[in-house]
Amino acid sequence: MTQGPSENTKATLLLTAPLISGRDTRAQDLLTPGEFKRLERRLHELNHEPADLISSDAAGLIQECGDVVSSDQLEQLLGRSFLLGPVVESWQARSIWVTNRNDSEYPEAVSSKLGEDAPALLYGCGDRGLLETGGLAVVGSRNADAEAMAFAEQVGSQAAGSGITIVSGGARGIDQMAMLGAANSGGNVVGVLADGLQGAVINRDNREVLMDGTLCLISPYDPNAGFNVGNAMQRNKVIYALAHAGLVISTDLGKGGTWSGAKEQLDRFHFGPVFVRDAPGVSPGLDGLRAKGAT
Repeated sequence: MTQGPSENTKATLLLTAPLISGRDTRAQDLLTPGEFKRLERRLHELNHEPADLISSDAAGLIQECGDVVSSDQLEQLLGRSFLLGPVVESWQARSIWVTNRNDSEYPEAVSSKLGEDAPALLYGCGDRGLLETGGLAVVGSRNADAEAMAFAEQVGSQAAGSGITIVSGGARGIDQMAMLGAANSGGNVVGVLADGLQGAVINRDNREVLMDGTLCLISPYDPNAGFNVGNAMQRNKVIYALAHAGLVISTDLGKGGTWSGAKEQLDRFHFGPVFVRDAPGVSPGLDGLRAKGAT
């Protein structure tokens, strides 16, 4: 069974996570990433951390944070502690762990590169050590052509042969083909999912490599979360943060998650070099990324 969450993680779950068994908790009652970031800043100013909000003498601290998040809202969310046990037990039964960005187990590459913009929580299954291996982020369109799909699989296989971890998003198309190519060649794979972590970890094709220690699946979103376009785009920065370099195999021009994630790296983050496939024929999306500085 996986190790239970830290006190910091428990507090963060209560404040930001839906805790699926508590379906009467409306999403708008939870702290948004921005609200939680401001709360953490306030706690830091007071020489405290999230765990202190669930200590036996937290009442005064909750009041001191009232200028950032109302005391009533904090008390309401922190009062959901009775939901934590069953939810955490259901995750542990599936070997799902969860960590908070204040924890030592949180991937260093994500916390150091994204700082307070790193996801407050990361859920995962598999060997966390793979999150510290760097590697190559491979991304691309869901509906790529057969040639691009074959190229992605070949890249995954060659990376495995060179001892390079493949980091991707687990989505249908390029992501899955790159991950499959690496896995079939005995390589290490990290999948950063935007949805459906709980289903992915019980998938028969994933279980063997998860147990072998060559696959780690993570997500910034609740293990039962459904697909959301915004979530898919937001998790792109985590993919690039975990890797030493990125490779875009196919993308539309000016739209879609693959384009926005690569553009964000080229324009803002600069976590590492961004490469694009030297595709035959005309590829407006890849040409557009070259114009922005991709290699």
